[in-house]
Amino acid sequence: MIPRLLLLLALTAAALRAAGTPTVILVCGPAGDAEFAPDFTAQVKAWTDACARAGAKLRLIGEGPAPAEGAEPDREQLRRLLAEEAAAGDAELWLVLVGHGTFDGRESRFNLRGPDFTSAELAEWLQAVRRPLAFVHTGSASAPFLPRLAGPGRIVVTATRSGNEQNYTRFGRHFAEAVAEPASDLDRDGQVSLLEAYLAAAHRTREFYKAAGRLATEHPLLDDNGDGLGTPPDWFRGVLATRRARDGAALDGLRAHQFHLVPSAEERRLSPEARARRDTLEGRLAEVRARKAQLAEDAYLRELEGVLRELAEVYAAP
Repeated sequence: MIPRLLLLLALTAAALRAAGTPTVILVCGPAGDAEFAPDFTAQVKAWTDACARAGAKLRLIGEGPAPAEGAEPDREQLRRLLAEEAAAGDAELWLVLVGHGTFDGRESRFNLRGPDFTSAELAEWLQAVRRPLAFVHTGSASAPFLPRLAGPGRIVVTATRSGNEQNYTRFGRHFAEAVAEPASDLDRDGQVSLLEAYLAAAHRTREFYKAAGRLATEHPLLDDNGDGLGTPPDWFRGVLATRRARDGAALDGLRAHQFHLVPSAEERRLSPEARARRDTLEGRLAEVRARKAQLAEDAYLRELEGVLRELAEVYAAP
């Protein structure tokens, strides 16, 4: 599984060599019940503020009055924007869904004003996208999107682990607030990675159900190695996944920890080439750690030291 992880890192590192302005496509579905409307509004504001801090391009779909008769429906607007952004450079592309989803036992849908779209349709629309992609579906019944959209160079986050988890989700509000919140910075490097936002949001979601004395009806997943399996948040200790599936599937988390919507001053200082080299070295570091049990202690420490020295050179370079 490790060679597959390194292939993923090579693909994303190549894209980073031509870094530019990241884009966030934020799709907000209808609230439905009035009680959910303030929550949706708060999520849109949190993402808007984070994009402003990041200097990212925000393309918002679904907020405000419904499209007038004859105007472009939200579904077609999303398809058009994805086609435009697919050819708009090599910087990171975030696609974030805020709203409700449904599942009919076969296919998951995301609810829009007007015609909805399915996970299969979105997978088709994303085929042309070669930019590093983060897809975050914060709504109910979101899990079936994960295996459909997972692949090299992609990070996929869903609020649920099953299409049958169709109750309203709290994960989205917590994720939107965590993505640029210093308190979510687990490794204290001055920036919040996508992985850290995922873990912080999952923790706050668990705390909500615990405090309310309710059975949790949402269980988020994250996939960033392309295998479409996903990893739950309780498999992580800090920012490292410490549990492995019974079939030995590769661990998620490394690539998601290299995605930052609001980068630190240190991160901004790195050239695209240095960032690509850093990401590749972190992949090598993960490979060495994964082989620890098969190596003699001296050999393990030598390999570890070699990679760490190269990483130090990346950060020490002028």
